[in-house]
Amino acid sequence: MPHRPVSVPVTERGRTRRAFLGTLAATTVGSVAGCQSQFNPLASTALDEYAATQFRQGLLNTGYQDVSVPDAVERAWELPTNRGDHTAAKGSPALAPTGDLILADDTGRVRAIAPGGEVQWATTITQATRGSHGTPAIANDTVYIGAYDGALSALDLETGQRRWRTELGDAIGASPTYYNGSLYVAVEHAAPSGSVVAVNAATGDVQWRDSRPTDHPHSTVALDREHGRLLFGSNDGYCYAWSFPGLERAWRYDTGGDVKAPIAVADGTAIVPSWAETVTAVDVTDGTEQWTFEADADVMCAPAVHDGSVYVGSHDDRVYALDLESGEEQWRYDTGGWIIGSVVATRDHVLVGSYDGRLYALERDSGAVVWTTDNRGHVTSAPLVTADGIYYAERAAEGDPNRPGMCYRLVPA
Repeated sequence: MPHRPVSVPVTERGRTRRAFLGTLAATTVGSVAGCQSQFNPLASTALDEYAATQFRQGLLNTGYQDVSVPDAVERAWELPTNRGDHTAAKGSPALAPTGDLILADDTGRVRAIAPGGEVQWATTITQATRGSHGTPAIANDTVYIGAYDGALSALDLETGQRRWRTELGDAIGASPTYYNGSLYVAVEHAAPSGSVVAVNAATGDVQWRDSRPTDHPHSTVALDREHGRLLFGSNDGYCYAWSFPGLERAWRYDTGGDVKAPIAVADGTAIVPSWAETVTAVDVTDGTEQWTFEADADVMCAPAVHDGSVYVGSHDDRVYALDLESGEEQWRYDTGGWIIGSVVATRDHVLVGSYDGRLYALERDSGAVVWTTDNRGHVTSAPLVTADGIYYAERAAEGDPNRPGMCYRLVPA
């Protein structure tokens, strides 16, 4: 697998970290074949154990942010972002330790954006038509992101310069999951087929690969260390699970429809959205079904799980609150447009974007509307709530490149 480490001038702290990473890269180049058979995900490493930030707020993809949302908001700025017509959910802003937002979009670029809206750097990682739809994982002062050219890239957080690039397949629509110096990502192949891959975060070398999925997977990997499982979904309709850290095949569950969105995990239960018009709770240990909720259309929305409730949207235009233990409906709200992005739960609210061009803040307990915002395109990213605002991205309306989707910042009104 090709990888291209890059040396860049950065701060004194950055030089210390980069020097170590460069040394580590030099000692591991060319060792891919041996690593795949000897790979131990729990082996000691000098890299960060956890990501500073990654899609869906951590290894379990719960989509919960322990923050409060203002009772009213207004728009502070907007920045042109997505321009393509592919209808899959777009990448979401990620908050870096620098205080900047890191956003990948479907033009193939990755940008660092200051809270005031100024672009700090911009790097093009691919010329592929669909660019990138993933959300970066940030660890080791490095941005990790895949693209629809099938390559996973590592960029310097301070400068945006590429540190390495590894070609893994024909497309990567999923976001990478980082743990203990390794990146786990679902990869699509043209057959159609798929694989799940572990990549060394310092070097870009492949450490492990399993080609079990039989169709294009772009569901973000979830990692449940407590119950020893790595799992994600695929377009072949299955939720797949491997043991962790052993990475042996454990089970698969057939939903009957494409599984395109991330799977959320809570209390040993995997919440699996499916194009079978269902949301299913599956035991992460053995893959047995616990309950199934039937919506009125496809479900390709990333669910949020918190405090015993599941929040998920559907192509039937509704966002649902379900009981985590039983699957019983607690409330529903009709937005007036497809919900194909990511629901975010906060302390008191649920944030959800819709194809009707609005971002909604709903009361978490009742589903009552607190506020909405009108936008240019279709809101399909996961909103990011920080101490200084709410950030989210949208896809271009009707895929019109002359009317790009925007990245927005909302502030208290």
